[in-house]
Amino acid sequence: MAVLVLLVAVVSLIEPMSFSWVKTGYINWMLGLIMLGMGVTLKPVDFKIVFSHPKNVIIGCCAQFTIMPLLAWVLSKVFQLPPELAIGVILVGCCPGGTASNVITYLAKGDLALSVGMTAVSTILAPLLTPVICWLFAGTLIEVNILDMFISIFQVVIVPIIIGFIVQMAFPKYTEKIADVLPALSSVVIALIVGAVVSVNAESLRSVGVLVLFVVMLHNCCGFLCGFCIGRLLHLPHEKCVAISIEVGMQNSGLACSLAQQHFSALQAATVPGAIFSVWHNISGSLFAKLYSMYRKE
Repeated sequence: MAVLVLLVAVVSLIEPMSFSWVKTGYINWMLGLIMLGMGVTLKPVDFKIVFSHPKNVIIGCCAQFTIMPLLAWVLSKVFQLPPELAIGVILVGCCPGGTASNVITYLAKGDLALSVGMTAVSTILAPLLTPVICWLFAGTLIEVNILDMFISIFQVVIVPIIIGFIVQMAFPKYTEKIADVLPALSSVVIALIVGAVVSVNAESLRSVGVLVLFVVMLHNCCGFLCGFCIGRLLHLPHEKCVAISIEVGMQNSGLACSLAQQHFSALQAATVPGAIFSVWHNISGSLFAKLYSMYRKE
């Protein structure tokens, strides 16, 4: 996935017309398709961790919705980002965990059950928490309509997940057959979202690309490290520290692009940080997974 998304980003940056056919207006539908796939793969047993060990999930979700927004706001101030880029970085920080985090946690030999539980819970909480936190950190830069953002997140994220979950419960045999295909489909869709956003903002990326790339990379890596340190400070086992680290560091950047495009369309470059994050966090996630798995062996 990292290679595919990176390739699409580079091609669309060099030759924007190559992905101009993927209209940014389709982002919501594409994100909805990814969330539908997530719902299809969810099972009642995935929520067992939430009820059997709620403390760890609560710790992880609190870290998710505090560390990343705060880091985004601090970095935007420190590097004096233009308002449109600051909004984009803050949006990424306010979003729930990304679906790829479960795969990365598995590769890192972390607590997969905790990772899946955190992703599910943070995604369900997103319609309530993401608009409010975004308003708190970005309200001074631009007007943030909490109700409109709540409705759009509910429509794009929660409704498809519920539909997918119902389909999975009603037709388990059929959904099991397509479950192996869904990660590949999600990778392609995410790559198309990145292609659409980068092609539209290619000129902006060339002018401020190095700065915003550095901020996004720093935001992501600090998220990984802070998440791990939170687990260590609370004396959690290594596997749970890894799961929290990866859940905090990897965001649903596709949702950030969707929200930027839908609610801050006047600031066109607001979608750029989300697109860059989509590329980078898959690369950094793979690297951190390798480091965590090697550390565990030692």
